[in-house]
Amino acid sequence: MANPSILILPGDGIGPEVMAEVRKIIAWFGDKRGLEFNVSEDLVGGSAYDAHGVPLTDETMAKAQAVDAVLLGAVGGPKYDNLDFSVKPERGLLRLRKEMDLFSNLRPAQCFDALADFSSLKKDIVAGLDIMIVRELTSGVYFGEPRGIFPDNEGGRVGINTQRYTTDEIRRVARSAFELARRRNNKVCSMEKANVMESGILWREEVQWVHDNEYPDVELSHMYADAGAMQLVRWPKQFDVIVTDNLFGDLLSDCAAMLTGSLGMLPSASLGAPMANGRPKALYEPVHGSAPDIAGQGKANPIACILSFAMALRYSFDQGDEATRLEQAVEKVLADGARTADLMGPEGGKLISTSEMGDVIVKALDASL
Repeated sequence: MANPSILILPGDGIGPEVMAEVRKIIAWFGDKRGLEFNVSEDLVGGSAYDAHGVPLTDETMAKAQAVDAVLLGAVGGPKYDNLDFSVKPERGLLRLRKEMDLFSNLRPAQCFDALADFSSLKKDIVAGLDIMIVRELTSGVYFGEPRGIFPDNEGGRVGINTQRYTTDEIRRVARSAFELARRRNNKVCSMEKANVMESGILWREEVQWVHDNEYPDVELSHMYADAGAMQLVRWPKQFDVIVTDNLFGDLLSDCAAMLTGSLGMLPSASLGAPMANGRPKALYEPVHGSAPDIAGQGKANPIACILSFAMALRYSFDQGDEATRLEQAVEKVLADGARTADLMGPEGGKLISTSEMGDVIVKALDASL
């Protein structure tokens, strides 16, 4: 069989730097674990605009549709702020999500013990935290019609956005959450606002239908999204998998991200329907932005991008044990005190560069053998 294929899109700012460290990890798995990947690379975002006048070319889009997984660094930067909206760097990422129909956004919030002091919450609340938020990504209020700003009848203006969901849109993201839960602790909490929104009523009923008819073995609970936000900062370890809509998922996943104390540590995955080979359409990327203020200085933290590759091992390539090996290697280097600049706190640690962090993670992988 042909080796699985990966398209790397480093993007802008610190994207190329952190992606260079992912390449070291990919090479290690090929050399030491016999996991060979066919890796190609192309442009997205500002770098694509500089070269081609668009944030994503049709040719690159076609490559993304053909590979088994896309790994993306980051897009954007102040030099592109005055571009027309249609060619801003972020449009390249949005086109990938839309045309690949990546409807299920996976946002883990995992707190490594060595970094528990970074959280604004008490250490005993967040130490050992490991939850997954599944956000519906391609529908809801961000896409519903009608939308826009219109004149009203009283000389003012009215802004309109439409929250809209269909049975199929809810059921497919619910299935994604239940499948994830089966790999984890077998619990799903669905969050919406069924008390005040008809779309929330539909959401709750359809998630319940999927549970009752297809996943009765998974524990399901329902919670209003505002209560869910409160519970995330009160007792986050009560949750395993949270499934929610586009708007609430946007809010709740950022809330959960800060429970861990560092945005530079968090990966994500956006998954679509299975391809002919059974693998899902998939885009993996760190949650952090392009951080142009530190680009090229060796200060960037590559861990979020490296953990995004770990998610690819688990969800695209069915290599859960190897994903765990990589996650444990990251945990070990942090426990040993290795720190990029964003991780330096009052407890100290050894300050190292972006490339040095990649190197020590490779050494920890060696030690795992």
